[in-house]
Amino acid sequence: MSESPPPPPSWSITSIVNNTVQFLRLPVLASSSLAVIASGLLYFKQNELIYPRNIPTDARTNVPIPRQFGITDSEDLQLPTPDGESLHAFFMRPSKKSLAPDVTILMFHGNAGNIGHRIPIAKVLQDVLGCNVLMLEYRGYGLSSGVPDEAGLKIDAQTGLDYIRQRTETSNTKIVVYGQSLGGAVAINLVAENQDRGDIGGLILENTFLSIRKLIPTVFPPARYLARFCHQYWTSEEILPKITKVPILFLSGLKDEIVPPSNMTQLFGICQTERKVWRTLPNGGHNDSVAEPGYFEHIHSFITEEVVDED
Repeated sequence: MSESPPPPPSWSITSIVNNTVQFLRLPVLASSSLAVIASGLLYFKQNELIYPRNIPTDARTNVPIPRQFGITDSEDLQLPTPDGESLHAFFMRPSKKSLAPDVTILMFHGNAGNIGHRIPIAKVLQDVLGCNVLMLEYRGYGLSSGVPDEAGLKIDAQTGLDYIRQRTETSNTKIVVYGQSLGGAVAINLVAENQDRGDIGGLILENTFLSIRKLIPTVFPPARYLARFCHQYWTSEEILPKITKVPILFLSGLKDEIVPPSNMTQLFGICQTERKVWRTLPNGGHNDSVAEPGYFEHIHSFITEEVVDED
């Protein structure tokens, strides 16, 4: 006899906070002595600081699954990359198709935790939009093989997009690329490289940054003089203006304590696409903007007006 699935949790804003925010805190150094140590680590251990894939401590082994959150129609995948890695992913179908049955959302997560920690977000997106969701786990994160770096994550993102394009049930859908924090930088690069094909219907950016080098003085002030030695660039401010054919939604938490909100303001200002939408979350911090009133309503309106209605 198969085990019956646990009862689905309540999908209130409070439950989203309880299921996601606790996993997504970045390691901000409070004392000056630790910050000095971090300065040395920044130079010698950049990847461990930029990609803290072992936070929380069991993030590489304990990956929550969709069934734990009441999602009954999902697939647990391992996607091969061209350079020999295997990426863990969840493909989830909505229980009922409604607003956007011909839309597939490709989700890119932030720099800590794993995709299982973001399932509550995917659940709400499915409930609100009635669309497919592919959650991709970068190399070195969760149950994916390899070690993360900028070049590798760019390959991973393309692998996820190619999978949607090649899968029969999603090959003709409009693709919306959604990225939070580091995932926003990943998403920007992917869309810039793939916009000419015409199947990317939208880009959603939440609390992302201009570049890693410009972010370092904010996160680790004593290490500001070492920023020029950072070999993980993620220069979104240079790549974003290249996107001219895809509508973009900017979601900015105005109380972001990690990425200064001015980063999002500047990205919006240099954006060259004709269809760009700016929405603020007045009390949104870096990791809890998703729980702010209006967050999913903004996404709903964007996809309705800029993706679905454009067909």
